[in-house]
This record gives sequence, structure tokens and C-alpha cells, in this order.
Amino acid sequence: MRSISVVIPNYNGKHLFEKYFENNYKIINELGTNVQIIVVDDASTDDSVAYLEKQYGSNLTIIRKEQNSGFAHTCNLGIQHASNDLIFLLNTDVTLEEGYFEKLYKYFELEDTFGVMGRIIGMKDDNILDAARSPRILGRKIKPNNFFYLKDSDDSLTPTFYLSGAIALMDTKKLKEIDGFNEMFNPYYGEDQEMSIRAWRLGWKCYYEHNAVCRHEVSATTKGHKNHYSIKRIYFRNRYYMHHLHLQGADLKFYHAQVILSDVLPSILTLQFYKAQAYVDFLKNMSELKVKKTAFKKQMSTYKSTIGITDIIENIRIMLKYKQVIKL
Repeated sequence: MRSISVVIPNYNGKHLFEKYFENNYKIINELGTNVQIIVVDDASTDDSVAYLEKQYGSNLTIIRKEQNSGFAHTCNLGIQHASNDLIFLLNTDVTLEEGYFEKLYKYFELEDTFGVMGRIIGMKDDNILDAARSPRILGRKIKPNNFFYLKDSDDSLTPTFYLSGAIALMDTKKLKEIDGFNEMFNPYYGEDQEMSIRAWRLGWKCYYEHNAVCRHEVSATTKGHKNHYSIKRIYFRNRYYMHHLHLQGADLKFYHAQVILSDVLPSILTLQFYKAQAYVDFLKNMSELKVKKTAFKKQMSTYKSTIGITDIIENIRIMLKYKQVIKL
């Protein structure tokens, strides 16, 4: 059984720790393997840190940030401090069901596994909030398709386009090799999808395990951040980042033309400016995107990989061939 480092990003989550952490702490410490629990506090203004120190003391490693910066940077600090075989990212608004980890270990018997996530259901019901995703392309826009899982999943490995950053168990060495999350995606949204795409493009695989279950309090960690307009602006900016980083040549040019025609112009005409402003935000960071894209291109060369987005989609399609897919 492999050792696990649990990385928990936190921002003003004392009320969530009070509700959910004791259950998770118990499950984690009953694993029977070496466990390291790292809480990275993103400059909280509540008593999160004081609460954890009082309740759990030296059983946790707490990293305190002086300035609030967002999910990607916060997780990356925890990833850097992780020393065990596997890293488990755990949101403060998630509670694990018994046996969650035991159902995931088998995936790491495969050398090309990057990570695996379980099924996410509601906190007060069994409605599925997150499961496996199969991607599709509309024009040149990459769209995570509807959730799905496989019938008789005990006998099959289910690929997923990306892992949820709320409950992903990942290979520590591989996660560090790709430098964790892209911090351009701070403060939140899309960073887990973009990281998973990098993993797929290096020849690794992301999986979904339907029988590993956790519950999630929807959007509990972002409720206190900004207004809905700002959130939508950040969401679309990060969508533009992701496409620019992973599309090439004519596909990339076609994508930008598509965004201008289907996002930017309608945004201006309807006076719903968040998409147009998001695109301006994207354009302001073109030089940094170029640096990131060039660095990853060099890494792909090191791994002798030429995998692109369409290859990922085809690989997932092949892995699902002849299997009974249950769409949600």
C-alpha cells in the first residue's frame, strides 16, 4: 500500500472544517499506511488556523500564506511539501465515504496512471455532481461532455478527460514533473482541467472510479470570493487560456476567430461584457502564455510525445469502445 500526502487548500474554511474534517481525518488515519496531512491556508481572515492548531496540533502540517492568491498557487505549495508516493487533493467542502481510498489503489499498479478521482454526490442527496467526462470539439472549442460512468465498472477502467481538483489522488512524481497547476489560472476555475490535459499529452492517463464516493457542498469554497460577474469573467478568461495553451497552428487561429464571432461580439452587442473583458484579460497575458507553452513543448519533446487534443479525444473514445456507457 502506497503512502499518501493529503493536501488541503483552505480559505476562510473554519465552518467547513467544523462540519466535515473530523470524518475525513478519521478515514485518512485508518488507512494503515504512512499519511501526511498538509493544510495550506490562503491568508484566511477567519480562525481556520487557530481552530486546526487547537483541535489537531502537531498531527497536521500547516502552511500559512501572507497574501491570498488562489487555488492553484495554494495547492502547489502543498504539492511542493508533499513527500509520500501519492498526493490526494481534498477540498474543505468535501466529506469522504468509507472505503474511498481502497478502491483507488489498483490504478497505480499501472505505470502510466497520472491520477484517479471518485464519484461526487450531493451532501444531502445521492445526485451525481461529478463523474467521468468525455471531451468533444465544437468548431475548435473543447467541451467537456456530459458526465458518464460504465456499467459493471468493477471490471473496467474508466478514463476521464480531467480530474476534479476537489478529490483527485495522483502520482506524486508525475504531478511534480509537470509542475502541478498552472498558476495563471488563479484564483480559481479550469486549473484542474488544464493540468489533466498536460498529463494526457505526456502519455499518462486520468481515471474515474464510480465505486469510490464522496459528498460535496456545492460552491462552498467560492461563495465568499467575488460577485457573479467577476466569477464569469474569470471562468471565460481561463477557458481562453486553456485553449491557447493546447491548440496549435491553424486550429488555434480558427479558435480565436470562433471566440471573437461567438463570444466577444455577442457579448458587446448584448451589453453582457464579461466575455469581451475576459478576452481582453487573456490578450494582456499573451507573453506569459507563450513562455508556458514553450516550456511544455520542450517537456513533450523530452517525453518524445506528439499527443494533441484530438489524440486525447480519440484515445478516450478507443478506451470506451465496446463498453456500456451510462450517460448522465
